Amino acid sequence: MNAGAQQAVGVRRRVGRTSLAVTALGLGSAGLGGLYRDVSEADARATIDAAWEAGVRLFDTAPYYGYTKAEHYVGAALRERERDAYVLSTKAGRLMAPNRGDGARAPRDGWAHPLPFEPVYDYTYDGILRSFDDSLQRLGVARIDILLVHDIGALTHGEQSAHYWRQLSEGGFKALDELRSSGAVRAVGLGVNEAAAVLDAMRECEIDCALLAGRYTLLEQQTLDALLPECERRSVSIFVGGAFNSGILARGVRHLRESPAAASSALKFNYGQAPEAVVERVARIEAVCEAHGVALPSAALQFPYAHCAVSSVLTGASSASEFEQNLRAFTAPIPGALWETLRAEGLLDPRAPVPSA
Repeated sequence: MNAGAQQAVGVRRRVGRTSLAVTALGLGSAGLGGLYRDVSEADARATIDAAWEAGVRLFDTAPYYGYTKAEHYVGAALRERERDAYVLSTKAGRLMAPNRGDGARAPRDGWAHPLPFEPVYDYTYDGILRSFDDSLQRLGVARIDILLVHDIGALTHGEQSAHYWRQLSEGGFKALDELRSSGAVRAVGLGVNEAAAVLDAMRECEIDCALLAGRYTLLEQQTLDALLPECERRSVSIFVGGAFNSGILARGVRHLRESPAAASSALKFNYGQAPEAVVERVARIEAVCEAHGVALPSAALQFPYAHCAVSSVLTGASSASEFEQNLRAFTAPIPGALWETLRAEGLLDPRAPVPSA
């Protein structure tokens, strides 16, 4: 890896008003937990080592990923490294109960080979504190830097949304504040897929950050209406997850249009099958990228980081080679004319800041 690319990855931005600073590129661990396909501990370690060598110093995980598998993998790979050299983020909101059934390790919730546990939602004061303590032990560290409330909101909970929000409002937020005040964590926030949950949380709790998956991407910029301006006003940092919108911006669509079988498995958008309108929009974006000699994943990974509210872009990977592909995409040069063309063709919100050439 050349020095310029490593320097780009290692650029740091502060998390909210805290003293924490995170690298431009972070590593998420849902893929390491076995999302859609199983990953061995050796491959997970190689992936984390590759990210470390590239200069990544923000690592995000969650009890839910592989039903605790990802936390075990991340902890094993990081716990012998200098603790102050990296920023570690995990999540709370689900307690993991032992599952002694015969099918405990069968594929579920997208996890190819989960550990034998069963997630139980709990956003109460005691539930958040217990989840935090359990994560410390799985990770094998004495400190977690960032604690995020995981998957709160209507998208996850539907008719039960008000019930779980009440748990968080009446006790969970207090637990986060106490953990931060005591120094057990240095920043608190949400890890969600919906902007509305972050806006609601900011009205009730002084959060530092939010990991927002899929809502500020090359395909979606509606968060420019309310969320991102409010984050700027309150100094709340955004970590962008899901920059590929579940994969469609990683693979593109043009080479799949003549292969329905391949398209059905590859054209994923927001964890489901991509609607035709999205496929058409991606095809147009991809055509602009090709005209400027830019790979679609490069534009997708680099675009969100241009916004000043974004502190880091988290990339997922299931192998060292997959991480290295994303690394090349994040550090590849992009001419300014690409962004100008996307705007001119109505494919990019004119309010969105773009990376400099």
